[in-house]
Amino acid sequence: MEKRIFHGDLTPTDFASALGTAFNRSNLFTQANGTLEKMVVQISSRPFARSGGHTALTINIQKTTEGVLVQLGKQATLGIVASLGQSAWAAFRNPFNLLHRLDDIAQDIENLQLDDDVWDVITKAALAAGASHEISEKLKRLSCEYCEAANPVGAASCIACGAPLGDSQPKTCLSCGYVVAGNETTCPNCNKRI
Repeated sequence: MEKRIFHGDLTPTDFASALGTAFNRSNLFTQANGTLEKMVVQISSRPFARSGGHTALTINIQKTTEGVLVQLGKQATLGIVASLGQSAWAAFRNPFNLLHRLDDIAQDIENLQLDDDVWDVITKAALAAGASHEISEKLKRLSCEYCEAANPVGAASCIACGAPLGDSQPKTCLSCGYVVAGNETTCPNCNKRI
């Protein structure tokens, strides 16, 4: 499961709305459930779609202290594979059958790219809201423990007083890999002790 955190003034509802707008079309539809803090969106094929195999993808969206965490589940691809197999078998039996299956093949290929399409929609929604996938503003600068002067991340010593900045540098959570400030003792993403 791939996950990304988008930093900024966003809510899970913003992403759920963007996904619903983008994927309620022809053979696909979306369902969204949840609260202001956590949403689950499912994109799936319509039950009686005229072309393409059946697929489904679940997206978990939840608010974190730094922004919004978006996590994609594993896409159900068995229906797509079965539809492509039918197309291949029909073409094997009679190559002219392939002409009748072009719509199915095009829909199957589009459905196989669903993960990438979802990330594109989410990234565009985040950019439109002024958020980014970059490191949080809080972690771009760090404060000296002695004089409270702002210093760039990675600096060995304070630019104002010369004190060492080693303990103030950001670090990553060993459980989830989330980047946290040097003075934090609990990960804001997974709530485990650092």
